[in-house]
Amino acid sequence: VQLQASGGGLVQAGDSLRLSCAASDEYTIGWFRQAPGEDRDFVAAISWTGANTNIADSVKGRFTVSRDNTQNKVFLQMNALRPEDSAVYYCAGASRVWGTWTVVPDKYDAWGQGTQVTVSS
Repeated sequence: VQLQASGGGLVQAGDSLRLSCAASDEYTIGWFRQAPGEDRDFVAAISWTGANTNIADSVKGRFTVSRDNTQNKVFLQMNALRPEDSAVYYCAGASRVWGTWTVVPDKYDAWGQGTQVTVSS
């Protein structure tokens, strides 16, 4: 699977951004983020059909995940951004059947290059 995340940038608190992940295969896609000196944290995941989604509690109500398989793209819509959302955001792909594993970075088979999101206060 080939993955490429894009759409990051510098925004102000309260703004919105939409990240895109170009995914070449029929994989579950997860979004993770990593701030300097921190672990890579789960943000959201979506199954191949889009029927299943999982959103981290820390962003629930502000972030949504969706996909358009006709474009081979997965989207992370981020609203009401906060300075603590600043991080490098990565998309990852996995061929496993959907389950609770989606929050675990090691369960993914491939990772794309990250895209930087910076939220100023």
